[in-house]
Amino acid sequence: MALDLPPASLGARIASGLIDIAVTFVALFVLLVVFAIASLDTDPALAQAAVIAVTLLVLVVAPTTLETLTRGRSLGKLALGLSAVRDDAGPISFQHALVRTLIGVVEIYAFAGAPAFFSMLLSSRGKRLGDYAAGTYVVRTRVPLALPPPPLVPYHLAGWAARADIASLPTGLALAVRQYLGRAAALDPASRADVGGRLAEEVSAFVAPLPPHGTSPDDFLAAVIGARRDRDLVRLQRQDAVRRRLTSSR
Repeated sequence: MALDLPPASLGARIASGLIDIAVTFVALFVLLVVFAIASLDTDPALAQAAVIAVTLLVLVVAPTTLETLTRGRSLGKLALGLSAVRDDAGPISFQHALVRTLIGVVEIYAFAGAPAFFSMLLSSRGKRLGDYAAGTYVVRTRVPLALPPPPLVPYHLAGWAARADIASLPTGLALAVRQYLGRAAALDPASRADVGGRLAEEVSAFVAPLPPHGTSPDDFLAAVIGARRDRDLVRLQRQDAVRRRLTSSR
């Protein structure tokens, strides 16, 4: 079960775009000035070719390369915690980045951003024209993680949980279990059985012995998460007591 990444807000996308535009204009101005000074005594045709090459480098090559290497992040997106992803929420490729950049040159620089603004305003996912052409959209990657309170160990599994060897779960799996337990009541029976069964199968690799036969996946997952929470709390309290004792003895 993957964590949900909501689409970026219109304000965040505009702010990100303004940062990218500002950086682009500064880089373009600096490079054009440098090339102008360097080509004072050169052939005018060569100087014009250099200007075109610099413009393509700044407007197309650099942003495409950056979004490809960072899996969908420009400088503005990095600053605001945004990322471009495919419509199926997967990471973008070079092709996606190139299409986004090429369409962006037209809708943002050629038409002062008006097509991009109205497209994002009308799209439920905040897509600009480049996103429609590439099959992408922009999401927030830095979001507050709201999880339900850790579940308690079910009463009928308390004895098993106290004796079982329960290893720490990988962070992603532990978060998936917490999210599932918080949403299980809202799932339809078929989805609940499917997701709960798959999560229980993954978690069982970190538990020995397994719970009594007939234990439901939900009870098993709640017992594992609750037991780990209780054990981690005891461990942290013990470490804190040792730290206080060592500090007070100085």
